Amino acid sequence: MTAPSPDGNPADLLTLKDRALDVAAEGIAIADAQTPGRPLIYVNQGFERMTGYAASAAIGRNCRFLQGKDTDPAAVAEIRAALSAGRECLVEILNYRSDGEPFWNRLSITPVHDSAGRLTHFIGVQSDVTARRQDEEALRHSKHELEEDVRLAAGVQRSLLPPPDVHAGSLHFAHAFHPCDDLAGDAVGIVPLPDGGVGIYILDVSGHGVAAALLSFTLTHLLSPGEGALVTENLGERAASVPPARIVERLNRQFPMDRTRQYFTLVYGIAAPETGVIEYVVAGHPAPVLVPRSGPAAPVAAGGLPVGMVEDTRYESKRLTLEAGDRLYFYTDGAIETVDASGNEFGLERLISEIERVRDLPLRAGIDRIASVVTDWCGGSPDDDVSLLAIERTTPGA
Repeated sequence: MTAPSPDGNPADLLTLKDRALDVAAEGIAIADAQTPGRPLIYVNQGFERMTGYAASAAIGRNCRFLQGKDTDPAAVAEIRAALSAGRECLVEILNYRSDGEPFWNRLSITPVHDSAGRLTHFIGVQSDVTARRQDEEALRHSKHELEEDVRLAAGVQRSLLPPPDVHAGSLHFAHAFHPCDDLAGDAVGIVPLPDGGVGIYILDVSGHGVAAALLSFTLTHLLSPGEGALVTENLGERAASVPPARIVERLNRQFPMDRTRQYFTLVYGIAAPETGVIEYVVAGHPAPVLVPRSGPAAPVAAGGLPVGMVEDTRYESKRLTLEAGDRLYFYTDGAIETVDASGNEFGLERLISEIERVRDLPLRAGIDRIASVVTDWCGGSPDDDVSLLAIERTTPGA
């Protein structure tokens, strides 16, 4: 029984339904399921606006006339399978307007059955989703460009690393660098200084991603000799190395956390290649581990706040002398704070144990072994950058 209209006239209600279909914003088309080719028997004004085809040009035709050269065959096959099976279907398909302009059509097809259960018609509801698809494509393109930029930036960052092995006088240097993302907040440096010393540093910028990497790039520049660097100064006609504590105090003034929104930890030292003397300063960073040629490994004296935390912080340089066969290891906190599947940290004790275990290996092989054990601890995917820097004093003249 047809429900009565508000004024009691069923014909008026039917007329209202017809008008509603005609003026609906979405495109609506009805196809005859019992006639070969399933021709359209009705299209509304929304269909005409969306496709550019007048009703007189569409009725009597199969809706395939909306397809074109770039229409996805998989979407066509999905529609064909749904029609053959008499089931519902929802696809997004590239169609073409009457003037040849492509548009993305979100097409919903619903079968209609009579009172006896026989399939009689299909109703198709069309939505123009071209703007959304274009936005998604633009987003994918932007993401691809960003990924390419990050890849190139990561290559630049790797190019700033020192060689894997560096020899200077009686000192041998080696490092390992394992960023957790494409771009790292860690930095490692082994740089010759104009008065014969070697500047050594390892630093860790808070956070991850582009912001941390940009600050890491900047610090690498400032800690390398050259124009604008902080590590050297002119004394009359000669250049000299700036003491480590004074360098860190300059950095602390230049990068206050309230302005940069970031801080960083750092160990910076100056090594004398002939004597093995190392003057260093620790700013909020894990203390280096000294491995005497004969004796247990242990952290050295450290202290000092991270750079950028507190204005006008004073830093104090420490001094030690490496004897022949001694080693000194610097590392970032990613090496001790990485966790396994159960949430257990690798920890300082375990790191010192690994350092002890490789004391008889060549320096480079040993530091690679330590880095491998640390990254294996977390299944090969650390949550933070893992960086290590090692110094060994060989026999003088060797």
